Amino acid sequence: MGHLPFAADAPVSVARVGLKARDAEGLADYYRKVLGLEELRRANGTIGLGAGGRELLEIEGSPSLQLGDERSAGLYHTAFLLPSRDDLARWVGHAAENRIGISGASDHLVSEAIYIYDPEGNGIEIYRDRQPHEWPSRDGQVQMATERLDLRALHASLPQGDAGWSGIPEYTIVGHVHLRVGDTRAAEEWWNGEMGFDTVVRYGDSAVFLSTGGYHHHIGANSWQSAGAGPRTMDRTGLNFVELTSKTATGTDEKSDPWGNAIRTLAA
Repeated sequence: MGHLPFAADAPVSVARVGLKARDAEGLADYYRKVLGLEELRRANGTIGLGAGGRELLEIEGSPSLQLGDERSAGLYHTAFLLPSRDDLARWVGHAAENRIGISGASDHLVSEAIYIYDPEGNGIEIYRDRQPHEWPSRDGQVQMATERLDLRALHASLPQGDAGWSGIPEYTIVGHVHLRVGDTRAAEEWWNGEMGFDTVVRYGDSAVFLSTGGYHHHIGANSWQSAGAGPRTMDRTGLNFVELTSKTATGTDEKSDPWGNAIRTLAA
């Protein structure tokens, strides 16, 4: 029997991401075709998609929205964590067969990741984790890097006669969410103080990665394109909310980070 990845076993982990879209139907169709997400519900212009009966993505549509600005605070990418390396290799074959454009492919030492964009410019990461005992560390701190990932070698690693991609695996989760922020130090202080997350890795003043339970990161925050950005305007496409589950929470709580990103916490 399968089980959810290590990322979901932390005291607090990511459950869902909410997006605001100009064309909710078109965007949902993209996530169904490209990732194989299942439609789980729809009502009043909102569509819920997921895997294994668990909702991972909510898309709320409004044609009056302006398109998001990559220089503003908001969503950098939603990261879908597949259960195994074979699953990631199968997705590579699916992408090649369907000519899905890939914007990047990286080996981060703790994981292997592929990057794409949806039709409204939201970043997507599709990745698999190495086992925690394989993660490199120095002085007790997890080490991450960005090295080239050989997609052909990854796909060639599948056993001969493998059936290939047949849709999103049942135990897929949103492993982490990466945010654009105006100031990574302010983001780090907020996630440490308000949310109780631990800092795992910091890259100068441009990026920080945080988690609970020893995971390499449930939240990333960078200012690569958005340095100095102020609070978001809510009339644009992109991030609507990040929803977390907590093993110690007894109810539902919602906070806004310094840029107005809605962060919800629900009891696990």
